[in-house]
Amino acid sequence: MSNPNHTMTERWLTGSQETQFYTRTYTPSTSPKAVIVFLHGFAEHVGRYAHIHPVLAERGVAIFTFDQRGFGRTALDKEHKSKTSAWGRTGWTDQLEDVNWAIGVAKKEFSGIPVFIMGHSMGGGEALGFATTKEQRYTETVASLAGVIATSPLIEQTTPVLKLVRWLGGKAAIISPYMVIPAVVERSHLSHNAAANEANAKDPLIRQSGSLRGVGDMLTEGEKLITEGCNNWPKKPVLFLHGTDDKVTSYKATQRFHDLIRAEDKKIILYPDQYHELQNEAPEIQQQYVNDIVSFVEAHILSTSTAVVEP
Repeated sequence: MSNPNHTMTERWLTGSQETQFYTRTYTPSTSPKAVIVFLHGFAEHVGRYAHIHPVLAERGVAIFTFDQRGFGRTALDKEHKSKTSAWGRTGWTDQLEDVNWAIGVAKKEFSGIPVFIMGHSMGGGEALGFATTKEQRYTETVASLAGVIATSPLIEQTTPVLKLVRWLGGKAAIISPYMVIPAVVERSHLSHNAAANEANAKDPLIRQSGSLRGVGDMLTEGEKLITEGCNNWPKKPVLFLHGTDDKVTSYKATQRFHDLIRAEDKKIILYPDQYHELQNEAPEIQQQYVNDIVSFVEAHILSTSTAVVEP
């Protein structure tokens, strides 16, 4: 699919663990200034960003994104998905492998330009977790990144699940890690945009559920960002975007993580009175969201581009 300002390409690519991933690549019509590897949120898919990613491409920023393991078409497309793929069949270790793979794809396809990682909600937690991981096999990939962008990241929930429920879920996950359980998010809490919320409710690629391991890892690893990950921040610039009326993920936790990390180049932008999905709020909020992302990318292109071409 193309228009005069960008091209969108859909492909099924073989990723980590030989998993087939549904992917989308948005390429500017002119030479891209940078590429963003984008990670979507829990129980959704990349099609929900089809109104935003083209705008970023038209601003000169390429996007490589994919339906994550256990979600979207990667889990539900009967014709193309892997035999082992199923709804909610995911976990933190798998997700880090997938992020590493996706960055590798972007680096290969957009050689010589800065690569940023960006995630929303669960994907935001993954982006921050990947940047702060102590696993040696990812050190080189993290070092190659130009920067990190986290929008409404899941560090902590605004209304946390009871500790007893979490404990019981953790015990059950040992026995049956991929058992699917309800994971309900009130759709009216996603954004002030009733049409977008209704579309979410009717979307056949969205289910309000996840696996014991997937949900448990998502919540546990998010909390570890505050207790452990904040001490491992690499020498990478980072941008946080969060609405102050987010009823799903805690903007206060995002602020706390921002304050704790020892980063020379960090910025947090809070959107007063906005909900969880900034990309689906009023048009002027969507425009600010795009502007904030592009401004961050452009501010970190020159120094990174110089580093990329050095032998």
